[in-house]
Amino acid sequence: MRELIDTVRAAGVEILKVYAKDDLGIEIKADQTPITLADQASNKIITENLKKMFPHIPILSEEGEIKDYKARSAWSECFIVDPLDGTKEFIKRNGEFTVNIGLWRDGDIKEGIVYAPVNDVLYFTSKGNAFRIKDGVEERLPCMETETFTVAVSNSHISEITLDHIETLKKKYGTIDLKRIGSSLKMCQIAEGSVDYYPRLGPTSEWDTAAAHAILKACGGNIYEFDSKKELTYNKENILNPHFYAQR
Repeated sequence: MRELIDTVRAAGVEILKVYAKDDLGIEIKADQTPITLADQASNKIITENLKKMFPHIPILSEEGEIKDYKARSAWSECFIVDPLDGTKEFIKRNGEFTVNIGLWRDGDIKEGIVYAPVNDVLYFTSKGNAFRIKDGVEERLPCMETETFTVAVSNSHISEITLDHIETLKKKYGTIDLKRIGSSLKMCQIAEGSVDYYPRLGPTSEWDTAAAHAILKACGGNIYEFDSKKELTYNKENILNPHFYAQR
């Protein structure tokens, strides 16, 4: 996904322009989730660039038209895009939001790129490996290890069932470190080695996980459906994910 570094950085520039304004242009969509001017500006740049660079590959974007499954079921590949993952974090102005592009092909999530514009940190896959660019330095992932079993939970979407699950983990591992993190950064931090596990026992969609899933797989990790233990899949008839957990 090196070829998309400039695209996600350009989307990040537009996001930060909105981020600096007093009025974020917040609206509530039909599914009761928020959208801002930044979501729309990022989506415009990403979809325009993808269509120019890869005109034969369809796009499944949170802020784009969702094709009927009859049409999507004929796809052998597609880009899965979240132009601004962590919109609630964006609105809170805590910096923990990302630009996500995943590539799904032949039934598997193959490639991914995730960019956090506030801290200018970028994660991506290339030739079967995963990398992070931070402070201008590129490193292959994983690049660190945790000392204590570390669990990531959402900043904005933690549920009672998740808290119950964490109590179960404490019985198994004893002391655990709990990190509240926004957006797909939770899975990226598993890939880099600063987090061990992330349970998501609440609603998400395919674009929330696709890009980071590819990065995690390139590090030897994966995302599994919580009940079946099967790998999370994409371009489904229902684009909502089941409950899942991510680990490396």
